[in-house]
Amino acid sequence: MSAGPVIVAAGAGRMGRGLAVVFAYAGHDVRLIDLKARDDAPAFLAEARSEVEATLAMLAGCGMIDDPDIVRIAGRVTYVGVGEAAGTLERADVVFEAVPETVEAKEAALQFLSQSCGPEAIIASTTSTFLTDTLQAMVSRPERFLNAHWLNPAFLVPLVEVSPGALTDPAVTDRLVTLLEAIGKVPVVCKASPGFIVPRIQALAMNEAARLAEEGVASPEDIDRATKYGLGFRFAILGMLEFIDWGGGDILHYASRNLAEATGEQRFEAPDIISRNMAEGRIGLRTGAGFLNYDGMDIPAYQKQRLKAFVDLLRHLELLQPPR
Repeated sequence: MSAGPVIVAAGAGRMGRGLAVVFAYAGHDVRLIDLKARDDAPAFLAEARSEVEATLAMLAGCGMIDDPDIVRIAGRVTYVGVGEAAGTLERADVVFEAVPETVEAKEAALQFLSQSCGPEAIIASTTSTFLTDTLQAMVSRPERFLNAHWLNPAFLVPLVEVSPGALTDPAVTDRLVTLLEAIGKVPVVCKASPGFIVPRIQALAMNEAARLAEEGVASPEDIDRATKYGLGFRFAILGMLEFIDWGGGDILHYASRNLAEATGEQRFEAPDIISRNMAEGRIGLRTGAGFLNYDGMDIPAYQKQRLKAFVDLLRHLELLQPPR
């Protein structure tokens, strides 16, 4: 058994099983708890075990682990029925609530976790729907509660959006961020806000792609090629705000204005912060500041590093053409 923190995934559905893989892969012993009383409990937990093992087998097939590792990593997951849940939760250090996205399920689960966990245990919801502040009201000792929004598949996507509530102790946020970084994840902290960061940006992009297809602007295949080899390619290297700074906020300002005028759609207008940054001289790289601060930075070296990353990605995608 590992000597690290006791990790519990509370809810043995899709997300809970994914988290069991995440932490077992990272070397932690994990307790996967089914919080629902059911007549077929042994069969359900056996199904969960089979899915965890199948996921590890898939990772082996992708070259992430060797076949002998499957049994070793899978052995770190303990499957617990609701009857034994309370005793398991007493020893938990970090509990990830992963029950269905309904108010009733969340309230029942969080009340049970509050009653069963020790006072210092971190309770983190994995909700993609509810605000942390809403769920925090369902937890005793709300200072130890926050949200950890994982992007599926959780065992592959590095990002985790950590969303503390109004009552969350900052030390709890720091503890969770430290744990996530230790298992190789990339946590970002955001306010309790609808859509967090990625889903909010993603929803706009996906809806616009669907509109392009609806309007017949391009075929679905070409829209997907454009997003993979244009949009996705660039934003695999540069963050979106970094990209605005790279070209200049003024370019976004004028491009947005022209696009809004051409389409008659208000959704293409730039937010006020773009014009405020321009008025303050915060245009981007060429002024030394934009959304990010480039004061004292070796700009040519920074640009070279980013361009090299683009070249490396082209090489990885087998799209780097030799000179002729």
